[in-house]
Amino acid sequence: MSGKDQSPAGRTKLLIVDDDEKLVRLLRDYLQPFGYQVDAVHDGRQGLAAALDGDYAAIILDIMLPGLNGLDLLRELRRESQTPVIMLTALGDEPDRIAGLEIGADDYLPKTFSTRELLARLRAVIRRSIVTSKQRSDAQPAPVSVGGLWIDPATHTATLDDRPLSLTPVEYDMLLALARSAGRVKSREQLLLEIAERDFESFDRSIDVHVSSLRKKLGDDSRSPRFIETVRGAGYRMRRPDSEPVA
Repeated sequence: MSGKDQSPAGRTKLLIVDDDEKLVRLLRDYLQPFGYQVDAVHDGRQGLAAALDGDYAAIILDIMLPGLNGLDLLRELRRESQTPVIMLTALGDEPDRIAGLEIGADDYLPKTFSTRELLARLRAVIRRSIVTSKQRSDAQPAPVSVGGLWIDPATHTATLDDRPLSLTPVEYDMLLALARSAGRVKSREQLLLEIAERDFESFDRSIDVHVSSLRKKLGDDSRSPRFIETVRGAGYRMRRPDSEPVA
């Protein structure tokens, strides 16, 4: 995920455009513990302005909106932005769903959705966006160097102080994601989205297990790390060589 899609402390920025304030509060309360920063707008024209200016990882968009309906908003948005959009539709409104997909919506949900289904769909559209961005940027992937680490995406190899590292595919992808964002926090949710091949349950702690294994292979001490720092309440960060450790 690109830096522009990350809010401070490594949280992933989402925009909800919906005039149902109760639903927006419910979604914000549900999504925030997963590492999302949720901004909300209740008017179509204001929603379009926010979508164009806010650098969001994804947008959840209702069709029935005051000021500018969701279909017209999406049509305007697609002239300038390919930010992933999940549209919310009333149950049975098939013409609206078809129109939204034809205009450029990435997915849709009826308003009877469950929060778990929304989270799964949200992760899927963001992951597809990340993969597409990587395919563009990795046409000629450049090696990444952090301190004594050297990671070469072209050959899918990594070395530490000129010593080859034996990493699992998940460990390699995680190390590369952290190294490419050295100095910036990656939340667990962001790491899941960037490296996961499956959806994860709400309290899946596999990221922590992989980080622990990766630290062992790097010879890292979690209390005084050379490479991977734990940032309390936020996630993990690859240290820059000249940075001070997190307390």
